[in-house]
Amino acid sequence: MPSREQLERLLDSNPADEFLQYAVAMACAGEGNLPEAAARLSALCESCPNHVSAWFQRGQILNRLDETDEARTVLQAGIAAAQRVGDSHAEAEMLAFIDML
Repeated sequence: MPSREQLERLLDSNPADEFLQYAVAMACAGEGNLPEAAARLSALCESCPNHVSAWFQRGQILNRLDETDEARTVLQAGIAAAQRVGDSHAEAEMLAFIDML
């Protein structure tokens, strides 16, 4: 697995690459930098509103940051994204996660 620094260099050369944006955000989360991960996922959700995984991960991270109300709002938007793209599995996972909040 590439390091966060390697991913960021790749992202610098292709800033519109949503896979790299997501990978850097998840690397931030893996390092324990949850606020940066949430911010990066927020930007990805804005630029790629159908990126279902970004919505779900953002909601989970916000919950870990004790931002429960915002997590719920984000997950509801993620459910709408999952419905738009026909991802019933992700939709069900997010609905179950909301029920646990």
